[in-house]
Amino acid sequence: MSQVEGARVFREAWIKGVHRHFPGEPKPGYVTPWEDTPQWERDAAGAVYDQVRQFIELSDGHTAKLSREQKGRFVAVCWTAQMFKHFEDPKPGYVADWPDLPVWQQETDADIFEVIEKS
Repeated sequence: MSQVEGARVFREAWIKGVHRHFPGEPKPGYVTPWEDTPQWERDAAGAVYDQVRQFIELSDGHTAKLSREQKGRFVAVCWTAQMFKHFEDPKPGYVADWPDLPVWQQETDADIFEVIEKS
């Protein structure tokens, strides 16, 4: 799968997770369709997709034994690294540590990992 295709898988999983887990009506930026997603965010999504995919491959598929929290944490850490790559001084919410993320975001990150596992 190309990085662009992987980025789209990531973004679609994010949007689906936000709709599933966000309490109330999500901010429009959280569910922006792919066509309107900024390039930096597309690049970050593709990079994180690739990191998760490689992690799954290097573990010979044994990531299935990880807890949802472990899967979500991995996505969150990879995303945080991308925020530091793309922004000199990212917003605190973009680089928050796992315990500081809202539950809806933790659940969405775990969903993303599991979607990539199945792809």
